[in-house]
Amino acid sequence: MAHDPHLAEILREALADRAGITEKNMFGGVCFLLNGNMFAGVANHDSFMFRVGKALEPEALKRPGARPMDFTGRKMGGLIWVNADEAIDAGLKSWLDFTAQFVGALPPK
Repeated sequence: MAHDPHLAEILREALADRAGITEKNMFGGVCFLLNGNMFAGVANHDSFMFRVGKALEPEALKRPGARPMDFTGRKMGGLIWVNADEAIDAGLKSWLDFTAQFVGALPPK
């Protein structure tokens, strides 16, 4: 699945000031890692992927534009898709801060 380079650039810019971020091509798209742990990414043409963890997933799915991730045909717990327009409208920083609650607590790889 091809990703949208424009969405990847938007995410890259939003993460520019966050320490510990690296970038890796994964899932046919671009994934950003926080201290070596998968954090956020772009792997399709209209959505961002956020790793929120299973405990925060129900709360995340209540937010506008969020839906469960089923990249392989089955639900992938703790990972969600968020419609890019709605994530940007809601404030991409708020999504990144929300995601950092889970990923930021993981030990570095």
